[in-house]
Amino acid sequence: MAGRAQPSGPAGSGGGAPGLLPLLLLLLSAAAIIPRGDGQNLVTEDVTVVEGDVATISCRVKNSDDSVIQLLNPNRQTIYFRDFRPLKDSRFQLVNFSNSELRVSLTNVSISDEGRYFCQLYTDPPQEIYTTITVLVPPRNLVIDIEKETAVEGEEIELNCTAMASRPATTIRWFKGNKELTGKSEVERWSDMYTVTSQLLLKVGREDDGVPVICLVDHPAVKDLQTQRYLEVMYTTATTEPAVHGFTQLPNSAEELDYGDLSDSRAGEEGAIRSVDHAVVGGVVAVVVFAMLCLLIILGRYFARHKGTYFTHEAKGADDAADADTAIINAEGGQNNSEEKKEYFI
Repeated sequence: MAGRAQPSGPAGSGGGAPGLLPLLLLLLSAAAIIPRGDGQNLVTEDVTVVEGDVATISCRVKNSDDSVIQLLNPNRQTIYFRDFRPLKDSRFQLVNFSNSELRVSLTNVSISDEGRYFCQLYTDPPQEIYTTITVLVPPRNLVIDIEKETAVEGEEIELNCTAMASRPATTIRWFKGNKELTGKSEVERWSDMYTVTSQLLLKVGREDDGVPVICLVDHPAVKDLQTQRYLEVMYTTATTEPAVHGFTQLPNSAEELDYGDLSDSRAGEEGAIRSVDHAVVGGVVAVVVFAMLCLLIILGRYFARHKGTYFTHEAKGADDAADADTAIINAEGGQNNSEEKKEYFI
């Protein structure tokens, strides 16, 4: 029994070796066929681009051995083979080609361009790595809807801000002045686009009159996109005069009307009208008096210029006469003499 036991050990070990060797060879072959990840020569990075902008895809080789590099689109169609472009899409343009890099630009990027692009290196075995292009779409429009254009002091109003057709979905933030508020958002998906609506419930006071409410969008494709609305709040003051920045609150029913206040307001209006009439009449009288004074001054100056002594020839010779009778006789004689002279000349 001892002699049988001794040869059995070497026979077992020798019989197991041929079974392990094929398994080891199979594992080595599988490792050679499977592409390596971090240890391979190809290097690339993912690309994030805004719709309409330019995306650049780069396939780089760490340890170049002059192997051929090519770039494929998500449909496995060859975009560039070395520096040759088989694909009939002129938006793809060669930026750089060498033994260690293939760099291609894609202009006017759209959502349909999103996906995986493959870099291939023709080595033995071939190597392949992919890069992902992600397309961002900013909101098409940003709108604030307010429940009431003018609110009453102490009332709660509803505001809605909508960011339309973005990718990915936007984040909406609310501000009242410089204070951030919290709203409730809902997301709707339409195909590959997202529409976000945020609701804000706000209780207003008189201090909110004229304060802006701001809707601000957080999105990787856009910065500082916002819209705002100004609050209009009606409120009452301690006096009967209306508020400077607000509005006097109206009564809600007929029972709340104060007829005494109405009569006082009417009396005040009538007094104001009478005071206006007196002012108009006084102005007219003043104008008439002034016009009459100007007319009197003009007439006085006119008569003063034409005032003087006028001489006649009715009593010629009266200056040389001793008395009045003699003067009359001389005047008559003078007239006769003049008549005689007239007769002489005739």
